[in-house]
Amino acid sequence: MRPAALFDTVAIAGVGLIGGSVGLGIRQRFLANRVIGLDLDPAALEAARGLGVIDEAHLTPGPWLASVELLILAAPVRTLVPLGRSLEPHMVERTIITDVGSVKSEVVRELGHLRFIGGHPMAGSEKIGVQHADAALLENAVWVLTPCNATDPAALERIRDFVSCLGANPITTTPEQHDRLVAAVSHVPYLTAVALTQLITQDRDHDLMMLLAAGGFRDLTRIASGNPRMSRDMVVGNQEAVHRALKNFRQQLDKLIPLMDEPERLLEQAEAAKRSRDSFPIVRRTLLPARYEFVIAVPDRPGELARITRALGDAQVNIKDIEVLGIREAGGAVRLAFDHEEGMRRGSEALQREGYEVRLRGG
Repeated sequence: MRPAALFDTVAIAGVGLIGGSVGLGIRQRFLANRVIGLDLDPAALEAARGLGVIDEAHLTPGPWLASVELLILAAPVRTLVPLGRSLEPHMVERTIITDVGSVKSEVVRELGHLRFIGGHPMAGSEKIGVQHADAALLENAVWVLTPCNATDPAALERIRDFVSCLGANPITTTPEQHDRLVAAVSHVPYLTAVALTQLITQDRDHDLMMLLAAGGFRDLTRIASGNPRMSRDMVVGNQEAVHRALKNFRQQLDKLIPLMDEPERLLEQAEAAKRSRDSFPIVRRTLLPARYEFVIAVPDRPGELARITRALGDAQVNIKDIEVLGIREAGGAVRLAFDHEEGMRRGSEALQREGYEVRLRGG
């Protein structure tokens, strides 16, 4: 009863937070029959297998790559190009390659001769490691794709479909446009958080200042708690665009200084900033609570939802919430939530008796 997958075999090179979240999304939404993890860290691979992120693990590239239809480079941004080059001798022509790095120009330029489509999900967390992976991290997130002149249109369409099936929203830009935009909305904010944190820690009254720091300050500086090495590599890898964005940011700060003596003009700027901030889209990472839920594979044919609800009703199981994750030509997946663990268990057993494949959230 399991619908056909988008890909038979997907490999994820780098099973950290984002790579792990992609792996969980693939498995929960039945997008591949097999997910392989490649990582230099055996502990990360072991954790990924234990968490249900991957089915198979490898420490080194090899002939096994010939079976891979989709290869996702999810290593630190500074290693993406050498990683892609090291895997190239083992890949076959049909393999589609993408990445999840936050800087695009260099990786597209250096790997563009392959069947490569640059990608960047605008999602993340200050937490690191596969143990914090969560498929919900990608849901409703903007996922930037950066094709170039050499990009295979059919490969781009398959990646766009893959991203959509993960629950994210694919958009397309050039690599250069991507790097300019993320310099302003991601890289400069990180450096700003670093600077604001230093503003406190380097003050002679830093202990008292830290005590007085309110929630707003903690929100502004949250991203400084991320992985320092990865953040450093992100900024350095995009330094040309970051330099320009920092210059523009400094000009904006300089414009505010004289407005301290012009309260009405400062108010105008504050009101304009509020209008702009309030117009930002609100991204809901998931529609259901994190507990007492599972995902089932559903063929694309009439009556499936009725069959599911009837089976649960016959088992005296109450559905708290239901979400269709996406229906492809061959089928898709449905997420079901329940009031308590017992309902989830009985619901899972009832649907398995009907022939559905059930996966718990996170496995």
